[in-house]
Amino acid sequence: MRIVFAGTPSPALPSLEALLASRHEVAGVVSRPDAPAGRGRRASRSPVTERALEAGLPVLQPHRAGEPAFLAALAELAPECCPVVAYGALLPPPALAVPARGWVNLHFSLLPAWRGAAPVQRAVMAGDDVTGATTFLLEEGLDTGPVLGSMTTAIGPRETAGDLLARLAVDGARLLVATLDGLEDGAVVPQPQPADGVSSAPKVTVEDARVRWEEPASAVDRRVRGCTPAPGAWTTWRGERLKLGPVEPVLEVAASEEEDAPLVPGELRAGRDGVLVGTATDPVRLGLVQPAGRRAMPAADWARGVRPQPGERFA
Repeated sequence: MRIVFAGTPSPALPSLEALLASRHEVAGVVSRPDAPAGRGRRASRSPVTERALEAGLPVLQPHRAGEPAFLAALAELAPECCPVVAYGALLPPPALAVPARGWVNLHFSLLPAWRGAAPVQRAVMAGDDVTGATTFLLEEGLDTGPVLGSMTTAIGPRETAGDLLARLAVDGARLLVATLDGLEDGAVVPQPQPADGVSSAPKVTVEDARVRWEEPASAVDRRVRGCTPAPGAWTTWRGERLKLGPVEPVLEVAASEEEDAPLVPGELRAGRDGVLVGTATDPVRLGLVQPAGRRAMPAADWARGVRPQPGERFA
């Protein structure tokens, strides 16, 4: 089957690689326009654009997918189907109508759960035990189209959103190829999404990533893991933002520490059991921390430098 792949960030690369190695003909790629990046703010190509150019594929980078020039260029590539993974922009009806078999989206959740931009992050933050990936036909609604295939996987108790997304990107690539194979062979039939179990996964904002120390330790842990690596969990220390790597709920602390008063939410204590912070329940142990303008470092090294005073808290 002749296809045009649409995708932008690195989690889309396993799917592009799998499609290049499949029986299907990749006629071209659609990706987001080059964007400023780094301190110099120089124009930077997306990971998918870079790989497509390496493979000698034509690349379309419309600012809007409804642009007449883009629609004409896409039609000229004559795709029978357009697989899409994390493209990053909505596709209007004129674009959706170009391929005869439609646009097949690989979404990193078990639809209709976690429709939206951040399904992996939201699943981790919510404490889900199981997630997966779904292939479905794009339509005008947000992740509402009929399902073509799915796969499931357990979420590890210490997995970050980044860890989980990396796994789903690889496993989902196999699902995407199998879905296209089935569409071509007639073995895959679209099925409407269930009406029950719908949940929303909006983009995780910087404010969403602010740690709420008044929450239970399990919720603090999930928020930090769900925001790792992006946008990065954070708190405030002495009026400045401090980024946090994954933390660890502590159910038992060293005997000498047990003699101290329980930590109130946000309160720090540095000792032989590590750097502990109080929550609404058990404390959590800090891992890596990153002060503003500096590199990430072990929490113990940071604490030796700042010397938290008794009773001092994160804001």
